[in-house]
Amino acid sequence: MLTQTLLSQTVLPARSAAVFGTPVKAAAPLRTQARRSVTVNAAERQLWYPGGEAPKHLDGSLPGDYGFDPLSLASEKKALTWFQQAELVHCRTAMAAVAGIIIPGLLTKVGILPPLPIWVDAGKVWIESHPSFPLGSLLFTQLLFTGWVEGKRWADLYNPGSQGDGSFLGITSGFKPESNGYPGGPFFDPLGFSRGDKETLHEYKVKEVKNGRLAMLAFLGFFAQYAATGKGPIDNLFDHIASPGQVNFATNGISLPFISR
Repeated sequence: MLTQTLLSQTVLPARSAAVFGTPVKAAAPLRTQARRSVTVNAAERQLWYPGGEAPKHLDGSLPGDYGFDPLSLASEKKALTWFQQAELVHCRTAMAAVAGIIIPGLLTKVGILPPLPIWVDAGKVWIESHPSFPLGSLLFTQLLFTGWVEGKRWADLYNPGSQGDGSFLGITSGFKPESNGYPGGPFFDPLGFSRGDKETLHEYKVKEVKNGRLAMLAFLGFFAQYAATGKGPIDNLFDHIASPGQVNFATNGISLPFISR
């Protein structure tokens, strides 16, 4: 009876647990192993500045968090949430814009599509060729629908879960978010990626942020290219491939103004 009582009061998670009252010493090593694991994970965390130290308010829980906040602008929780949401919107907008610039330009260049204007002139050309859709009406419609969706997102920011109640003709049920900024549901996640395990979902979020940041830099590059050459990125790329020594950033007359073209 005494042996059974001792065994029932002893934690036996390890396979080396003894029987018949032999002392068990597995609990302490487990705690040591847990502490070691936490230390290793903290040491292996990727930071934007190798060897640096992340601010306390950036603990690595947010997707794409590499400890970048040198001015501590997001030290307050509300500010951090605002910046994170703003980055998500800018990432997604930039990815859509970059795709809308590259794909038509490439398809035009290889002859699949008829000649299309470059991205800088595309909006102007479309409006001039579609007089039945005046610019004022187009902007009003865009602001109306975009404002409604953004309003739902901000309402969910201040009152999480409030936008999936089906109060608007049942449509808002599709806005029930996985988390703020990640609406999910049949409207925004028809393939059900957000219904997978948390680790996979977090990986998707990190990939989205990384691609979005790359897209923002790419769009900035497109703008700089047009300012320097008056051409779109696909035309610049093909010109460079055709004559890399003669067509590059050092010969456009803008990037390095002290070098004559």
